[in-house]
Amino acid sequence: MLTRSTLAGFTAVLLSSTSILAADLAAPAPVPVAPPVEPCKATLLGPTYSGVIKANPNPTCFSAGPLGDLYVGGAVTGYAYTQTNPFASFSTPAAPNDRDRAARVDFSNLQGIIQKPEGAFQFYVQAGAYSIPQLGFPTLGTFTQTDLLFGPVPVAYGKFQINDEWSIQGGRMFTLIGTEPLFTYQNLNINRGLLFVQENFINQGVQVNYASGPLSVSLAGTDGFFSNEITWFTGNVAYKLDDFNTIGVNGGLNLGRTNALARSSRYQFATPYLQQNSGIFDINYTYANGPWIVSPYFQFTNVERDPRIGIYNSASTYGGALLAAYSFTDNFSLAGRIEYTEQTGVRGSGTTNLLGFGAGSNAFSVTVTPTFTFDRYFFRVEYAHVELGGITRASISDTGLLTPGTGFGRTGNRTSQDRYMVETGITF
Repeated sequence: MLTRSTLAGFTAVLLSSTSILAADLAAPAPVPVAPPVEPCKATLLGPTYSGVIKANPNPTCFSAGPLGDLYVGGAVTGYAYTQTNPFASFSTPAAPNDRDRAARVDFSNLQGIIQKPEGAFQFYVQAGAYSIPQLGFPTLGTFTQTDLLFGPVPVAYGKFQINDEWSIQGGRMFTLIGTEPLFTYQNLNINRGLLFVQENFINQGVQVNYASGPLSVSLAGTDGFFSNEITWFTGNVAYKLDDFNTIGVNGGLNLGRTNALARSSRYQFATPYLQQNSGIFDINYTYANGPWIVSPYFQFTNVERDPRIGIYNSASTYGGALLAAYSFTDNFSLAGRIEYTEQTGVRGSGTTNLLGFGAGSNAFSVTVTPTFTFDRYFFRVEYAHVELGGITRASISDTGLLTPGTGFGRTGNRTSQDRYMVETGITF
């Protein structure tokens, strides 16, 4: 039986609850506030580091008003080397007094980088002088190479980030092909390898990118070997198996024909006419865990016969490489590379020469690179040996197995080369 006091208490509780509910309904719902974007903490567009020299964890950044945060960096590095059997001299209007030497001291990089890696519109510009020493290839002076390759602005592109997964970019861009990046400080070794020489380095064109979870895909229409003719189609697919293992396939093909023989010799390093009219396929794998980096890859290239542009015989190359590094401490690591490549054709026939050592030739190389790093500074030494298929000098003189002029040495009849190099500098 309800008493008068019980009823009064129940009424008071009900009125109190109704007042609280009314107050809640009258108050506006709280608007979620996104956490403030931390300045100067963006993921940079580049450059990519695949070696024991690491990207700057605290890049220099400044606010550019409506543009947002701009990041600046670069590299100032120098090298010295001595080598056996330097290549024969050759003349080019861009470098009438330069040649491959038995020894040289020079800059390897004098570069600055500015980039905007955030927002809907992004951009990346890398400018300066550079040297790209390659095994089995002449090494000219830094300013000569800069002029014979891509000029003082090798990389400059804009990028639209459509959403979290899709983006499109255009301009001068790093290639999608291969395992070894272009510049010395990006790599485990100072010298680029024998397989690297068959790939293009800088592309001009348009590229579409997709990335979702462990999968990333990029497709591009470009000018291949810096030919200024957009006839190449290239692509790269990479899949991250887990935190330590990544597998990828990449390659490209000239869908047209480029009469690169008619191009100025100014671009002869950037646009070799045989490679410009070729197709390339690479498959690579990378294991990176703790002190270890292990990266094997396989490469196939092919150029079809086309007498209209001076290619009178088809030819292919097959090659494989293993790159590895082990960091003993935070400041010292040891890297190495072994590789083998060969070209189809009849040795000594003088026909289509993709490797540079003649049809039917093959080459083996081994490279060892201990590296010391101290914050942004590094110092490393390197020994590299290239052997042309085990062909002896006697077999050259007796049977002519090596096409005259296609080997090492001033007369092109040497079958091996040893290169000793040191590089030091700072990346920032």
